[in-house]
Amino acid sequence: MQVHLSPEFKGTHEGEAAEAILRACVHCGFCTATCPTYQLLGDELDGPRGRIYLMKQVLEGATPTRATQEHLDRCLTCRNCESTCPSGVQYGALLEIGRDIVEAKVERPRGERLQRWLLREGLTSRAFAPMLRLGQWFRPFVPQALKAKVPEPAPRRAHAWPQRHHPRKVLLLQGCVQPALAPNINSATARVLDAAGIQTLVADGAGCCGAIRLHAADHAGGLADVRRNIDAWWPLVEGITGLGKIEAIVMNASGCGVTVRDYGRLLAHDPDYAAKAARVSGLTRDLSELLPDLVPRLRPKLRRALPRLAYHPPCTLQHGQKLRGGVESGLRELGFNIELAVADANLCCGSAGTYSVLQPALATELRDRKLAQLAPRQAAAIVSGNIGCIQHLQSGTSTPVRHWVEVLDEVL
Repeated sequence: MQVHLSPEFKGTHEGEAAEAILRACVHCGFCTATCPTYQLLGDELDGPRGRIYLMKQVLEGATPTRATQEHLDRCLTCRNCESTCPSGVQYGALLEIGRDIVEAKVERPRGERLQRWLLREGLTSRAFAPMLRLGQWFRPFVPQALKAKVPEPAPRRAHAWPQRHHPRKVLLLQGCVQPALAPNINSATARVLDAAGIQTLVADGAGCCGAIRLHAADHAGGLADVRRNIDAWWPLVEGITGLGKIEAIVMNASGCGVTVRDYGRLLAHDPDYAAKAARVSGLTRDLSELLPDLVPRLRPKLRRALPRLAYHPPCTLQHGQKLRGGVESGLRELGFNIELAVADANLCCGSAGTYSVLQPALATELRDRKLAQLAPRQAAAIVSGNIGCIQHLQSGTSTPVRHWVEVLDEVL
């Protein structure tokens, strides 16, 4: 695709990065067939190719409108289009640039600005956990639609962290909302790794991976989150804490994992952080990537009958990180009966970070489609690898929806 950057963007880092991405696009339209929002809405501008044209026009000097903003807003950032694209177009990186530019040029209605500010600041705040506990106290008295957004209080076991020390150590990002919404995911991760002879460390200074702000077109705020995490992790990465050197930085939320793997790109032009960011990205592993090492260590320790599971692979795992099949093959080696949805396992469930709050109608339709494809598996539980997917799917079904590591923890 030929691109003629306007003087505003010519010679800038954002402009040059966007131009390189746009030039790779050959207009083929393969991406459109696998775009969830295009499937629902049937509008070319609500598919990747149409959004690419919109962003190209803005980069070439056209004035973006409110409609431009809305079409970009409706993108899930699922990156299924990247898995389909024969030319390797880095659509996710382009969308990040396009959203930032449009956000600066198109003023949102006051209600939208407030909603987005509350999501950016509220979900990443230390006040989130106490506010959630307050909501849990009032949970029995609120309407069902609101109740579905507030999980019940976690059982005491959810906070039981193993105390043994092991020579092998990994660093775990606990996340911003996960410790409050589903604390058992982190503690179950630590218990499973402990059973395999691996100690899990955390850095208290780390917080949100940066995805919430980056996806909300707060690029500066997102990069501040990235730098804070690198600073918090660096002593453990360098092994200067007295605890020993870590093997990996483990992510049990694939939405965080796809962002942390991108730290090297995000800070490539920061002379103070570029090398550190690249090293952090290189150390980052999704929890499922540890399964080949864990399976032979854990198999003799299984103590309970293994339930039948239906698995939803998060988009941030299968499309963002290009990791497919690892969870299913690992759990099958352990003896689980685990199956994907009967169709469209590659499609997004509609969670997409804050998308389910900002675009509830589209998110709900995608959720219900996903649950309809999982239901024929008649599983005891639906499992996934991302807190957003888990919470979103659970809001539409009575079947338990859990992280796969929680189920594995229970049968050990």
